[in-house]
Amino acid sequence: MTPDEFLAASTVEPAVFALRPDYRAMLVVIDGLTPAITAHEGGTAVDELITAAETHAARLLSTSAVDELPHIAAWREAYRGFGAKPQRTRNSLEGLTRRAAKGLPRVNALTDVYNAISVLHQIPLGGEDFRGYRGPARLIRATGEEPFDTTAHGEPATEYPDAGEVVWCDDAGVTCRRWNWRQGRRTGLSDETQTAFFILDALAPATDEDLAATADSLAEALPGLGSRVRVTRRLIGAP
Repeated sequence: MTPDEFLAASTVEPAVFALRPDYRAMLVVIDGLTPAITAHEGGTAVDELITAAETHAARLLSTSAVDELPHIAAWREAYRGFGAKPQRTRNSLEGLTRRAAKGLPRVNALTDVYNAISVLHQIPLGGEDFRGYRGPARLIRATGEEPFDTTAHGEPATEYPDAGEVVWCDDAGVTCRRWNWRQGRRTGLSDETQTAFFILDALAPATDEDLAATADSLAEALPGLGSRVRVTRRLIGAP
């Protein structure tokens, strides 16, 4: 599938909107990345993004507890809505914001960029290898029978979501558990990624404008990681 076909075919099932009518997803495909660049630190621009994100997180947490930050609090409530315990399985935004105050992890330029942008905009943001997908992305309430390709105790393992859990999946199985908690191995970003797929999640009080601004920041940051970068995106909200 081309990026345009993939995004057009990607869906959020009605059961998810029944749980959270305020949910919206911004899906972004960025093609034309150069692995030789994304596998390394990416230079001054990436360092500046990381520093800005760490400073922003420290400023936020100087006046508020992390679980009281508005968008993080909304995601904690959403997790409780499908039976997850947010104090045990933190949404990706909360996990990164907690870490950013003491220093974000450095993985590779591509991952470092989207982690920093997630913290700066306070929007959960996941990145995956587009070529690892089998069919379009779908956000569903799981039956509990969908396989999830992960790692346990350092070894490859297959797990299954809880029935009713909100998961991202494709035709081959789960790609991210508990909405935006843990991504799978099969679609994970690697040093060979040339086309990346990003999922930006929003609940109230985050707005469509917040999602668009986050996607804009991502699109502005990544052209430095390839010679012919092309950005395609789509916003999905409740009908």
